[in-house]
Amino acid sequence: MTDTVASAGVAAANADLQDRLPFSDTTDTRNADRGFIGTIRPAQVRADDGRVVWDADAWADVLRSPRPDTVNPSLWRQAQLVARHGLYEVTGGIYQVRGLDLSNMTVVEGREGIIVIDPLLCAETAAAALALYRRHRGDRPVTAVIYTHSHADHFGGVRGVITDDDVTSGAVPILAPEGFLEHAVAENVYAGTAMARRAAYMYGAALPIGATGQLGAGLGMTVSTGTVTLIPPTQDVGTTGHEAVLDGVRIVFQVTPGTEAPSEMNFLFPDHGALCMAENATRTLHNLLTLRGAQVRDPHAWAAYLQESIELFADSADVVFASHHWPTWGRDELVAYLSEQRDLYAYQHDQTLRLLNQGYVGTEIAEILEPPPGLVDAWHTHGYYGSISHNVKAVYQRYMGWFDGNPAHLWQHPPEQAGRRYVDAMGGPEALLTVARRAYDEGDFRWAAELTGHLVFAEPGNAAARELQAAAFEQLGFGAENGPWRNFYLTGAFELRHGNIGTPTVTASPDILAQLSLGQIFDSMAIQVDGPRAAATQAGIDWTVTAEDEQHHWTRLSNGVLVHGTGIGREPADARIRVGRSALIALVTGRSTPDELERSGDLAIDGPTDVLARLFGVLDPPDPGFAIVTP
Repeated sequence: MTDTVASAGVAAANADLQDRLPFSDTTDTRNADRGFIGTIRPAQVRADDGRVVWDADAWADVLRSPRPDTVNPSLWRQAQLVARHGLYEVTGGIYQVRGLDLSNMTVVEGREGIIVIDPLLCAETAAAALALYRRHRGDRPVTAVIYTHSHADHFGGVRGVITDDDVTSGAVPILAPEGFLEHAVAENVYAGTAMARRAAYMYGAALPIGATGQLGAGLGMTVSTGTVTLIPPTQDVGTTGHEAVLDGVRIVFQVTPGTEAPSEMNFLFPDHGALCMAENATRTLHNLLTLRGAQVRDPHAWAAYLQESIELFADSADVVFASHHWPTWGRDELVAYLSEQRDLYAYQHDQTLRLLNQGYVGTEIAEILEPPPGLVDAWHTHGYYGSISHNVKAVYQRYMGWFDGNPAHLWQHPPEQAGRRYVDAMGGPEALLTVARRAYDEGDFRWAAELTGHLVFAEPGNAAARELQAAAFEQLGFGAENGPWRNFYLTGAFELRHGNIGTPTVTASPDILAQLSLGQIFDSMAIQVDGPRAAATQAGIDWTVTAEDEQHHWTRLSNGVLVHGTGIGREPADARIRVGRSALIALVTGRSTPDELERSGDLAIDGPTDVLARLFGVLDPPDPGFAIVTP
């Protein structure tokens, strides 16, 4: 990063926030430290090749210093809490490893071994977390695994704690909410390239750590950059009230689809008085539409499920914990915490609907809506990860779509065309820069960033525009309470100055690709078809896909669309192809060519040999390094 300092206005706003917020309340500090047993030293996790995939020490020196003007004091406080790392006791027989990845790994001691809940994002950090637990609690075997939901930071490290043989032998069951595998796989494949690229902005994993750089993402510090894995669950949990006994440990489940993830569940350990809330109640306002991209979540259902959690479990729980952050102890305290979280999501939903029915659009509601004082006073409702601003826009989108009803916004020019027109309308590049510099000097960084954005898209090589927009982005980042907002702004500034950082963490790993259904494999091929280029191309194939058994599937390309289905197609095929399942995945993902697979004997064509050339000649593979702040 550059030696940029906070502007006088940003520094003053941060200082004012320091004075206004209840920093004298140290309850979270006590809870975040409670039960600490030990940690790893140095607090780094490395891959087999020596590459550092997690470095908890990187934040330590920065966060021990006095808060700099370039960091929002509320986000600074959250970072100091979230950066704590080590093994912690939650209650008798339940432990958490926190701060060794974006998420927490929870360990529950059973009769013969341990139940692992949410084995982090990558195998390397999960293995380090398990080793830390065993160093202090003994070398107990893993006897079960639970995935709370379908996001990769809650299952991706599973091969760091168990093996395929553990599962296939029946020794280690894996429980997950119904629909887990479909959602886990689809999210990381269909739009996975775009989501992963935007996640580079959201988590700031490529940014230097420091006072003018990355200081956490609110939910955790950042994402690890190791090996993302997946072993499919062996048992689905599909109903609320379902009870299971794993290694002598009783568990009662609550399924909560459509909340923080499409497939998610909470559960109670009745003999421990401990309630796991997955990611449905954390120490932050969560996202209704995550900035990396996803389907809009349902805050109405989310609030209802939190109320159901209170009704089902509050009288039986003395501690509530989640897959991020630190627990809350005490029955009254946990009810207050869950109630405030419930009200937080219900308020955003209900008030956005009230205002949109008065004619306000999403961007207007985002400027109007503020949570009531009773919620603002609770630290865990602050927007460290989600924000009121982008959440209410998500609610608007959920109900009303992208269009705000104004015909002027129905058919707007795309960014490059609009940029040229704005620059011309303002009298050319220098005139626009004059206005943008004045906005910057007056502290209107939002306007400065918007104006220079038009010029950057009109003239990508304009160094003055790039630098001024980068400077505006920095100031917006320095004032942000929200971790992903800070990371987005500062990553944008970094790329404007230094070039594209690409995608540090790739979740569409071989393990995840291997779990695609046959239909999903051909779906992933269909979304790569370049429609205009394929408009006049036809190719019909009947496929026999071999693995443990044979499966038959058909594809037909016409009018720039690849349609497919099970069995043999109604229309005659140009060719019949026999291919192994793993070879088909390699083919679709571009890791192997048809010629290579034919030569290796993994693919055989019965019919015209150019049929695959016709099909794959019109595929347009995704770009993991596409531009975001430039055309």
